[in-house]
Amino acid sequence: MNSNPPLKIAHIDTGLGLRGGQRQLLMLAQGLRERGHDQTIVCLEGSDLEKALQQEGFPTFSLPGFDPWHAFGVVLWRQQLKSWKPQIIHAHDGRGQSLAWFASLGLPLRRVASRRVTFFPSDPWTYRLKYSLTCHAVVAVSENIRELSVQAGAPRERISVIPDGIEIPAALPSPAERALLRRAWNFTDDHFVVGLLGASTLEKGHDVALAAFNLLAEKLPQARLVIAGDESTVDERKPIGNSASDSESILRLGKVESLDMFFPGIDLFLMPSRSEGLGSSALWAMAYGVPVLASRVGGLPEIVIENQTGWLVPAGSPQALSDAIIAAAADRNLLARFSEQGRKRAEEFSAAIMVNNTEGLYYRLIDGKQH
Repeated sequence: MNSNPPLKIAHIDTGLGLRGGQRQLLMLAQGLRERGHDQTIVCLEGSDLEKALQQEGFPTFSLPGFDPWHAFGVVLWRQQLKSWKPQIIHAHDGRGQSLAWFASLGLPLRRVASRRVTFFPSDPWTYRLKYSLTCHAVVAVSENIRELSVQAGAPRERISVIPDGIEIPAALPSPAERALLRRAWNFTDDHFVVGLLGASTLEKGHDVALAAFNLLAEKLPQARLVIAGDESTVDERKPIGNSASDSESILRLGKVESLDMFFPGIDLFLMPSRSEGLGSSALWAMAYGVPVLASRVGGLPEIVIENQTGWLVPAGSPQALSDAIIAAAADRNLLARFSEQGRKRAEEFSAAIMVNNTEGLYYRLIDGKQH
């Protein structure tokens, strides 16, 4: 049991959608609430995050939609901070970090900034100034993000690596659940079903997966591809080679309400990203006992242990991806072993561990043990 006194914590995230970063904020806030901490969460008016927070019963402060530069919103938020007196402000995206600094300048609190993206800043001097002045601690979701941040000028001593967390399913999917989903998809047990999950943005590499699948048509005719997630943002990039066209071998689910409607039905999970801060979707796959085939980029090698929980291939190579899918389909015993080892690996990234490490960082900041 935690013997430290409960904290007052303000969070901020300025994303409009409900993607990985916003879901991690929700998971963190839920875990902190269970530990007795008092929280308020700042978000954009009308955002998906605002809706989710209201459904979960969290106190929110919504930045007005008519205020594009958020000047009025920051003034209102500062008034709230002065009266409520939180000890910690945790910014979960870059714009939120700047707004948190303006709103809390001169107030007796500690500022934390999460860093989960891999892009290198065009102006390292500005980046160095931002991470030296606007926050007291930085949370990097992977060792890769920490090293990129240090190279860009962020003080190493301020950076703590706290990977994203996931809720581990109580048990692996049953054969009955697998069969039920496959029947719904019009697939049989003889098919080798490969899954993709997430938004169809350029960095996620969906075009690489489609091009790789086109190469499988003759060599692995029983292969099937299931794509789940938001495809409203489709890559404008010219496809690599000849992209596979939609056919009976490709199923697009769109957004799924529950991961139970996706992972139990697949044999292999693909994450062909061009860049990736960590790759929490790969963690979800392993938690469901699904081996992972991922690009060797960003934080993915910190999750996927090659030849133990899955395979790593060069980013942007349909041929390498296709060859690895064929190898995976050829060895069901290896898939079963990777499934068991992947599940154990995922347990090292549980939501409880993420919440515990973040809470520990907050207390160290308040105690003056981290600057």
